[in-house]
Amino acid sequence: MSKYDHLPAVNRETWGNYKYRDNVPLEGLMIDGKPALTGIDPEKVGDYVLVFVRDPLCAYDDDPATQLSQRLEDPVLVGKTGMFTTWSGHYKGAHVTAISGGSGSPEAELCMVEFLEHTKASTYLRVGGSGGTNEQVRPGDLVIAKGIVRADGLSATYVDGGWPAVCSPDVVMALAEAAQALGARYHIGLTRSSDSDFIGGGRPSVRGYLRPQNAMVVDECRRTGVLNGDREASGIVTLATLFGKRGGSVCSVADNIATGEVFKAGAGHNAAIDVALEGVALLARMDRARDKAGAPYWLPSMGLAEA
Repeated sequence: MSKYDHLPAVNRETWGNYKYRDNVPLEGLMIDGKPALTGIDPEKVGDYVLVFVRDPLCAYDDDPATQLSQRLEDPVLVGKTGMFTTWSGHYKGAHVTAISGGSGSPEAELCMVEFLEHTKASTYLRVGGSGGTNEQVRPGDLVIAKGIVRADGLSATYVDGGWPAVCSPDVVMALAEAAQALGARYHIGLTRSSDSDFIGGGRPSVRGYLRPQNAMVVDECRRTGVLNGDREASGIVTLATLFGKRGGSVCSVADNIATGEVFKAGAGHNAAIDVALEGVALLARMDRARDKAGAPYWLPSMGLAEA
């Protein structure tokens, strides 16, 4: 049996014609038997993965994955490299993993590929900060994405421009329920991801540099109802969905370029973390109710399993 036999037929066809297939490891680079970039022990990764960025704009007191681990039961360091730090533990019945790394969808791809290839995690949630791009949101608000506008380059290397980065409906519902219960100011809407945080997000670069099309980004967001902008959600949601997992995003809003409301480091971000944790705890109850019903998807008629 070939090591490629387990690939889906459509992948085997492409892989079979790839002349370098014997020169690259099918499951990625390894160091000492572990995925090279994250260094994770796959057996210790939970069902629900929260993806953080080491972002000074979020005003973390520590590495964000390490900081979140203090809120988990029996936290375990699952992997640590020069790029990523990963912790696992339990939160109200949900087996949660938090990973922190660098910024942008290209960096998110590095950890997402290793998790998707080597672990059984079912759900990937972007938890981070963002900038408001629409009058509907205020600094300190949360945006729970129902879909991502793919203005990044990373996702375009995987799927064509018409492919939608849609967040899993049950993830959106669980996050919204958590936000409502916690009394957080939240919106459900569209998030836009761009690799460029400056001109790609409609913000001037060095000495005010903007191309004419960059100057129209914010107006287009206002026109089309896009609430906020970040750099990671597109990569995370696209890869999760493409490979049969669930993706979602909850981001705090630190400023608003559409209204001129000024930046405040960490505005609303503690609430985003609270909503993410309570959301996955609720999602775990939904998943148990789905499994008990023997159904492929959770539906409101199934109710919730005990916490």
